[in-house]
Order: sequence, then C-alpha cells, then structure tokens
Amino acid sequence: MRLPLTFEDLIDHAEASDLYTKLINQVNKDFLLANIDLDFNEDTLPSSVKCVLHETIFRLIQERFADYLNLLYIVDVSEVKIRKLDGSDALRLSEQVIFLVLQREWQKVWYRYQYG
Repeated sequence: MRLPLTFEDLIDHAEASDLYTKLINQVNKDFLLANIDLDFNEDTLPSSVKCVLHETIFRLIQERFADYLNLLYIVDVSEVKIRKLDGSDALRLSEQVIFLVLQREWQKVWYRYQYG
C-alpha cells in the first residue's frame, strides 16, 4: 500500500474506493475512545472534516496536551513521524498532525477493507 502524500490525495483514494464513510466512522471511533467530543456525520464534507480536526488538534495541543498524546496513542500515529515535525508553530504543527492522523486512520480502513 502506498500512503497518500496530501490530504486531497487521501480523500480522493477514500472516495474512489467508496471508503470515505468508513474513514469518517474510524475517526469518530478513535476520538470517542480518546474521550474527545467529536462526532462527524457520514456525509460531512472533507473540507469541513479537515477544518474541525485542525481546530480540535490545535486546541488539544494548546490546552489539553495529555489528551492530545492519548489520541496519538489510540490512533497509533508513528512516534518517529511526530518527532520529525517542527513544533515551533502550533498552528502549522496541528495541520501536519491532522494529516498524520487521517493517514493512519486511512491505513486502518484500507487494510480492513482489503483483508477483512
């Protein structure tokens, strides 16, 4: 599996495979497990998902860092990838983190679809 390199590429793959709703459900499931109040409808537009996730991750980094770390653990985002990010700008960092989160969620959905 080749991981998408941009948000748009990820969404295109998900929609082309008819797995967008499964991706949204996986995001909802993992955020619920992390006790973060976030629940997308299956028909939520990708741009809205990106915007809400960006705002949520930014807020977690700024105000609830332990919950942010817990979310990364539950989603299973690579620690190596997180450490490579530049943390000097929290706004830019949160944008990069949402892509890593969505990328990992996409991996889970894609593997479950292919081998489940």
